[in-house]
Order: sequence, then structure tokens, then C-alpha cells
Amino acid sequence: MPRLSEVIAELDALWPPGRAEGWDAVGTVCGEPEAEIDRVLFAVDPVQPIADEARTLGAQLIVTHHPLYLRGTTTVAASTFKGRVVHDLIKHGIALHVAHTNADTADPGVSDALAGALDLRVTGPLVPDPTDPAGRRGLGRICELDPPATLRDLAARAASRLPATAQGIRLAGDPDAVVRRVAVSGGSGDSLFDAVRAADVDAFLTADLRHHPASEAVQHSPLGLVDAAHWATEWPWCEQAAAQLDALSDRHGWDLRVHVSKLVTDPWTTHHSSGAPN
Repeated sequence: MPRLSEVIAELDALWPPGRAEGWDAVGTVCGEPEAEIDRVLFAVDPVQPIADEARTLGAQLIVTHHPLYLRGTTTVAASTFKGRVVHDLIKHGIALHVAHTNADTADPGVSDALAGALDLRVTGPLVPDPTDPAGRRGLGRICELDPPATLRDLAARAASRLPATAQGIRLAGDPDAVVRRVAVSGGSGDSLFDAVRAADVDAFLTADLRHHPASEAVQHSPLGLVDAAHWATEWPWCEQAAAQLDALSDRHGWDLRVHVSKLVTDPWTTHHSSGAPN
């Protein structure tokens, strides 16, 4: 049975902390390096229901995409909800490790998993990592649809293949426009519009698109927009990352049991609408 430090070393090789953005907070949040690990849980969010699930499973390690303390803190008091998570994890001997922007730009990364869930063929990164001579790492991915499909069909594919959320899938642009090339980016993507336009794609599939950037994008060009829930676009990475750790476990003879949480931790729980405008 491996020690936590051995498993973390392999995770850091997959997603080197040094490749995270300077503002990010990645790495191990809590956990005893010498503790033995035989069960791991992957999830998007380090929230209490995920900690509860890990305890029920008997997992000694949770790996999440989102950081617990992104903006830093001066306290882990149990009277705060994040502090309560830390106390609960330590009390039950559960470590927490985060791979965020270092997993976004990895090869394979978060957007590769999103493209794979939608059966899109990746041709390269949307924003290449200049330190990668192979040209495979970077933020977002440019993909091909084989065969081409309408923007409506692409949105329907996203709705059927990504985990269901209250938001569902929002669409901007001509639903009947033909899409051959599409940019995808797991998580918030409206900071990437300049790169998307430069990539000469027909559509952009991402999450958290705000009103003004989206409005400007559709006025600027016939670019189609497919906007999914943030959590839903990043959840496929959990399955991809779990498979990577499974392969490492087999290689080392660790016999780890690796799980992917199917709890929907998207914060939005219901959706009300009188119908789309005509």
C-alpha cells in the first residue's frame, strides 16, 4: 500500500504545481505524508458533501479540481464552512490535494476531457503553452467535428453527454449554422474570446459566459456560443484523472481503488423560465 507522499509525487508529475497560474492555490491542503493510501476519490469541488462521501467510501485521499482556499485565509476555524471541511478531513484521516490551472493546461488536461466527452477530435491547444516544444499543452482546445454538425446539434450533444445541471445548455447564434471547427474550454471561458476569434472556429463551447463579452462576441462575428454549467464542463476531467491514477497504480502494483464522485456540486439547483423569447 503506497504512502500519501508517494501518490502525491505521481500526481505532481501529472500536473506539476509549477505550471499553475501565479494566483492559483494548488497542491496538498492537508494530509499526513506517511499515511497509507488504498482508496482515492476524485471530485470537482472540495465541499462538505464530498468530504462526507469520502468518509463513507473509506477513502484516505480526495483529489479536487477546485481549490479549497483560492484567495488565502487567516483561519481554519470549524465555525467557517471551509474550516469545518478541514477539521472533518483531518479528524477522519483524509488528505486533500488540488490540481487546478496546472490540470487545465496539462496534456491531457481539463479541456481534453471535455472534448472527449463530446466526441470531438482535438487538433491542438487554443492558447499554447510556450514552454511546451511539442505544442500539446495549453489552455483550451481546438477541435474538429467529424462529421460537421449544426450548432443546434452541438448544443444537444453537450446537453446529452455532460452531467445534467439546473442551468442546462445555453446557445447563442444561428442554430442551423454548420460547425466544423469548435474551441472548447472547461470552466470559465469568456476571457478567451480573442484567442477563439484568432483560431477561426465556428463555435465556442465553455461555461460562465457573461452578458457583455457574449453579446460583443456574437455581434463581432457569426461565432456560435454554447454555454454549459461550470461544474459540468470540468467534471469529465475527474474521470480522465481517475483513469490516469488507475494506470499509475497498476504500474506500481499499488492496487488503489479509485472513485469518481457523481454528486452534483454545481451551486444552482433549480431553473425557472417562461420559455425562450421568439
